[in-house]
Amino acid sequence: MNDPKDFGALPSMPRDEEGPVFREPWEAQAFSMTLMLYEQGHFTWREWTECLGAEITAAEERGDPDLGDTYYLHWLAAIEKMVAEKGIVEADTLRRRKDEWDVAARTTPHGQPILLDHQQEQ
Repeated sequence: MNDPKDFGALPSMPRDEEGPVFREPWEAQAFSMTLMLYEQGHFTWREWTECLGAEITAAEERGDPDLGDTYYLHWLAAIEKMVAEKGIVEADTLRRRKDEWDVAARTTPHGQPILLDHQQEQ
């Protein structure tokens, strides 16, 4: 099968000879979510690389020194922007979910899994 994804087109992607490198589990999850949305046809690879590139450029203009430690923060900002612009997730829903995760992360004891309230009820 021909794979139209060109990881070389992704600006500054942390990787080694085997592929992408992740420092934290959430980085791999953001990467995986993006691939899943792409594979489901929500956007083209070109749209994705342009969105990510624009996010990185904007961050650099705001003073990000591009040391590699913020790459997936830009990735996450770009995918959030993409899903909102494409109507995959409404902006209000995305904002509410981010706030829920922020509260859950700040109130979860160190070493415990972070769960949203509705996950704890299941």
